Amino acid sequence: MKHPDPAPDHLQQSLRQLHAELAQTPRVDDASRQLLRDVLNDIERVLRQGAAAAPTPPAAASLSRLEALAVDFEAEHPALAASLRQFVDLLGRAGL
Repeated sequence: MKHPDPAPDHLQQSLRQLHAELAQTPRVDDASRQLLRDVLNDIERVLRQGAAAAPTPPAAASLSRLEALAVDFEAEHPALAASLRQFVDLLGRAGL
């Protein structure tokens, strides 16, 4: 079954939730935390530009890095990893 494309405000809300969850997640090393913030900021910039625009190579690279971070966080931070995967899925459905 195909899921409907998420609305831009739903993407923004999910992005805010990820930022909040990251802030509340204990024991994430500083380098991973900064990388995740950078990637989320890249995605936020793309969302501000509008989903109608074709994804830029940096946006595609950010999405790949976000997927890799979800894998890295799986063992120690399964809730954060699941949230990242859900967000990646939302971005994919939005065409980003």
